[in-house]
Amino acid sequence: MKKYAFGVDLGGTTVKIGLFQNDGILVEKWEIPTDTTDGGENILPDIAWSLKEQMERIGVSSEDVAGLGIGVPGPVDEETVVHRCVNLGWGVFSIRERMNGFLPEIPQVMAGNDANLAALGELWQGGGKGYKSAVLITLGTGVGGGVVLGGRVVAGCNGGAGEVGHMTVNVHETEQCTCGKYGCLEQYASANGIVRLARRILAKSEKPSALRTMERFASKEICDLARDGEYMSKMILDCWGSYMGRAMSYVSCTIDPDVFILGGGMSRAGDVVIDAILRYYQGFAFHVSQGTGVVLAQLGNDAGIYGGARMILTD
Repeated sequence: MKKYAFGVDLGGTTVKIGLFQNDGILVEKWEIPTDTTDGGENILPDIAWSLKEQMERIGVSSEDVAGLGIGVPGPVDEETVVHRCVNLGWGVFSIRERMNGFLPEIPQVMAGNDANLAALGELWQGGGKGYKSAVLITLGTGVGGGVVLGGRVVAGCNGGAGEVGHMTVNVHETEQCTCGKYGCLEQYASANGIVRLARRILAKSEKPSALRTMERFASKEICDLARDGEYMSKMILDCWGSYMGRAMSYVSCTIDPDVFILGGGMSRAGDVVIDAILRYYQGFAFHVSQGTGVVLAQLGNDAGIYGGARMILTD
């Protein structure tokens, strides 16, 4: 077995790159800017150049490298074809074919959606370590998701598997989601969504809340106040948990994972968000899935590079 693999997490602002040993140990990591000019034409050449430079600097031969796994913020199918990535300016093309042209000395190139690879990384060396299947749900500006079954990423025929944030959970919603639909989970459960939810609930009640005294508040303040027992914040988090619990029960009826992994900024609130979810999940879930665990992600912003390397370093 070759000694190393590279994992790459391609973001709209920066590209994170990691060099891993075949036992999963992260040897070195670094970042380069994401050049989105000219329709993102320079992104893959920049990655290839950076890899060559770092390999030369630390004395790693291409003969010791098993391959390169790349996470992309958009749909990618099992043949490494990306199906449009708006914030990078990309259309439809094969990442493997392009990268082989820029980096022929490392012929094994794999790619996947960044959330799916984050799920794979967490299952390998993070919060899901020891399990065989998991669904990662990231609670940030939006709600992302990734699915891993039997140690392998599930991308779907169009690369759209795991898009749990755009599952419809409220058919009565009149405001449009950024995706163009109405009533998506992301509209309530993201870090922005819970603030929007809070403002709606506060507007319908006259009960006092510390949130009313704040010119601006975020998900952290809501979770902190709910943990401290404040009535209105507990009500807001309870409503948030009902949306999350319902959505996760739909996922469990379809996939029945060993565990759900929560990542993203809101997951830092810890037990208070897990408890809010489980109050509803256990009631909505099919009986055989009611005991499915919910754990916190552990790899933070490195989950994607771990997942990229894991695509190459399969057992």
